[in-house]
Amino acid sequence: MPNLHEPISLRGLSCPNRIFMAPLTRQRAQSPGDIPGELQAEHYAQRASMGLLISEATQISPEGKGYPNTPGIYSDEQVAGWKLVTERVHAVGGRIFAQLWHVGRVSHVDHQPNGQPPVSSVAVRSKGFVGIKLPDGRRERVEASHPRALETHEMGRLVADFAHAARCAKAAGFDGVEVHAANSYLINQFLSGSLNTRSDAWGGAIENRMRLLMHAVEAAAETFTWSRVGVRLSPMGSANDLPPHHDDEELMLRVADELGKRRLAYLHLFNHYWPKEKWNGLYTEKLARAMKERFDGPIVLNGYGADVDAAQRDIDAGLGDAVAFGKLAISNPDLAERLSVGAPLSPWDESTFYGDCARGYNDYPRFTPAL
Repeated sequence: MPNLHEPISLRGLSCPNRIFMAPLTRQRAQSPGDIPGELQAEHYAQRASMGLLISEATQISPEGKGYPNTPGIYSDEQVAGWKLVTERVHAVGGRIFAQLWHVGRVSHVDHQPNGQPPVSSVAVRSKGFVGIKLPDGRRERVEASHPRALETHEMGRLVADFAHAARCAKAAGFDGVEVHAANSYLINQFLSGSLNTRSDAWGGAIENRMRLLMHAVEAAAETFTWSRVGVRLSPMGSANDLPPHHDDEELMLRVADELGKRRLAYLHLFNHYWPKEKWNGLYTEKLARAMKERFDGPIVLNGYGADVDAAQRDIDAGLGDAVAFGKLAISNPDLAERLSVGAPLSPWDESTFYGDCARGYNDYPRFTPAL
């Protein structure tokens, strides 16, 4: 079986290693406007030796925002900011996908246009918490606001938002996009059998609950082609109050099958390695193998923390083809090089995960061998 340091082709996109950078919300976009810039360009360029960079979750519209200072990918100013990032990454030989994101009900009226309620598949409030920015600049975690259900006639507009975001990502120079369908955000809210009890064509039966995901993926593929679109899923459950459902396994197999037929760039499975008891054992090795077989294409695993050995064991076991590291990519900008020579790994500082400056973002040192 391949090791993490060997190259991989994502349906034709050549990556020099299988050590990917997971999408990481860092809340450092400029405001007003949620615009990335020089800070982000330096951050991603520092990590460009990883096989593939997947950008932080990037909202497709003002309605898709759920946290302070997260970047968007729908305005001209945001496109210009992201172009700085992609040009800097490409200049040092890297590859980068934009993660397209709509948080749905995991939001607060403070983040919504005109203070409107967040939207979701149904009008059921999440038990999750989101961040807001106080007038004095401090950030505070508060309960998510009560959402309203999207009307049937609004679904076309929502799909058009995904299409527009994909076009903006192309204009900004991204090599592809990843559609975020995990972690209890909007597409996951439509996929969920425990939440989505709609009676129209967008809810209820599995094929209806899959409809938004498939339309979003097709909208992205119209701009990038199927081979430059990935999808992120959380098969074992998710955060922010989406309980398990009896057809979760069938749903995931159907999704893997349909996305595989379209020969997407990859399928990205979130928190693969979290303890089974945390997610009620839903994501078993049996399901992992079945999803890989159904998709019949590159599988990216995620959720190992600092356990690189466990990630390699799962590659050896044939459960995936590449691994997206998150926190290790924060504290080790040269992660691929360090792993290739067995160099020590730097610990991360959680107190600086979110902020508005380079501290804890662009100031982690590269490894220097002792003379």
